[in-house]
Amino acid sequence: MAKERYQNPSVGDEINLRLFTYNSNNKTNVDSIEKVEIYVEDSSTLTGFRLVDTIDGSDVTTESTGQYLAQLTTSEPLYTIGNYRDVWYVIFEDSEEDASLVTNYFSLYSDLWFTTPIPPIYDFSFNFRPNRIRKGSKKYLLIEIVPNVPRGAEILPYYQNLAIVSDLRVSIELACGECVPAEQDLRLIVDRSLVDYREKGFGYYFLDTTSYDEGIYNIWFELTFGENVFISEKNSFQVFS
Repeated sequence: MAKERYQNPSVGDEINLRLFTYNSNNKTNVDSIEKVEIYVEDSSTLTGFRLVDTIDGSDVTTESTGQYLAQLTTSEPLYTIGNYRDVWYVIFEDSEEDASLVTNYFSLYSDLWFTTPIPPIYDFSFNFRPNRIRKGSKKYLLIEIVPNVPRGAEILPYYQNLAIVSDLRVSIELACGECVPAEQDLRLIVDRSLVDYREKGFGYYFLDTTSYDEGIYNIWFELTFGENVFISEKNSFQVFS
């Protein structure tokens, strides 16, 4: 599975490079994307960056209105550990003759190996916001993954990296007090939906409450890494008018 640009990708990973475009605060498609150039930081050059790869505009996918995806495979020897930038050549409107340059950044990291004579015992806790949402709102829930390990421990970077690279899923159900178990499937609104947008220890899940009834909802999170699956306690948020 491809990693997002802020999920600590390593050399050899496929990376999702995304671009969101807005006009007057609304997601809006641009006229075209000519290409995406990939540069690596190189102090021996005059500009400090060296061109290493180019993605043609025909290979850029329009995922939805105002949302574009360029997938990059970082194979050796072209790609090495270091800092990169992706420069998008964007024609916003058909009246423009020259493309505008939009620059974003990402890094490639070394693999984070860890050894132990016994299976590591670790855990994660989850925070999210907001927990009160007006019915009809369409907004991103911000989910924070927090490793439960002493801050001063040498293993902390390993725990943090687990949170960054692991799959994160969301489930949501309507809370109704003393419901019988057989009714649970009827109350389940979101079933282990994968959180696509990740930034280090955070995930962003788009929630559209247009069809939600007013009331209290249970929400819980699932983090998967290797043979380990971490499922959070059920938290609650309110949809109100």
